[in-house]
Amino acid sequence: MSSLYTRSKEFTRNRKSQSDSPPASPSPTAKTLRHERLSRLESGGSNPTSSDSYGDRDRASARARREAREARLASLSSRAEEDTNRDYKKLYESALTENQKLKTKLQEAQLELADIKSKLEKMAQQKQEKTSDRSSMLEMEKRERRALERKMSEMEEEMKVLTELKSDNQRLKDENGALIRVISKLSK
Repeated sequence: MSSLYTRSKEFTRNRKSQSDSPPASPSPTAKTLRHERLSRLESGGSNPTSSDSYGDRDRASARARREAREARLASLSSRAEEDTNRDYKKLYESALTENQKLKTKLQEAQLELADIKSKLEKMAQQKQEKTSDRSSMLEMEKRERRALERKMSEMEEEMKVLTELKSDNQRLKDENGALIRVISKLSK
């Protein structure tokens, strides 16, 4: 059995190497294997029980090897799937936590932006109020100034009138004094 097993391994190896390489003259090992195979097939007619038992054994061992290989591949693939699932799960969880962090940062930035906007609006209102207050103050100052200028011009007019009145009053006093003297001279 072991010799058949090694021969079948060699045969499959040779078959693989032959299929990989371009067709050429068969190698000496391939020729001997082919010859042995043909001889077994020919002798199979004379002793069917021995060749059938070898064939059954070969088939059973090949099937067992195939099943073992499939089981190993399945376990490897399930491990790989578990690893990838775990990796995806870890990646998903890390992405989720990163998203949450970014969302909180975004909310904080939005709150800060809203706060800054409200402060800017308040400052703009205060500035507008100040400018409106200033403009109203300027208007009031202009009105007061105009009123004061009017009063000054009126007072200047009154001063002119007063100076004229004083001069008229002085003239009248002088004339009155002269008249008193003339009357006193006439009465003597």
